[in-house]
Amino acid sequence: MSINSELSAEELESVKESFFNILALFLKKKSVESKYVGCLMKWSAQLHLSQEDLHHIEDNFDELEFKSPDTKLDKLEAIYHLVHMIYLDNIVEDIELEVATIYAKKLGFSAMVVSELFKSIATAPFDGKNTSDVRNEITEFLALYNDDPGDQL
Repeated sequence: MSINSELSAEELESVKESFFNILALFLKKKSVESKYVGCLMKWSAQLHLSQEDLHHIEDNFDELEFKSPDTKLDKLEAIYHLVHMIYLDNIVEDIELEVATIYAKKLGFSAMVVSELFKSIATAPFDGKNTSDVRNEITEFLALYNDDPGDQL
């Protein structure tokens, strides 16, 4: 299944931005476990990165920098698009969940957010919901979660 046919241009751009951010996050570590490299390679293949994208990575390998989205909603959207991409092939590997959780934590969310997003996306077709319905639910979830300043996302 091609991710390009499943996501809008805006969503695909958000997924790519999240991918490059995750790539930068892991490349700044002294060493990267092979399981993470394999996951990143799988995602790059799913994204059908262009030659321009690959040249950007190659040319800026040492300068790739993790950049956190500005708002909580932007951060949640980045995680949502990543989780959506992971689920597109209907195969969710433990390592993908682990990487998504590491990214979510780096953005200030708890691991529960990744789990909730997967549940929302996985059950949406059975609940008769489309992508915009799920996004609206997630926005409402974030608003409810933000009502308690003691909670950390």
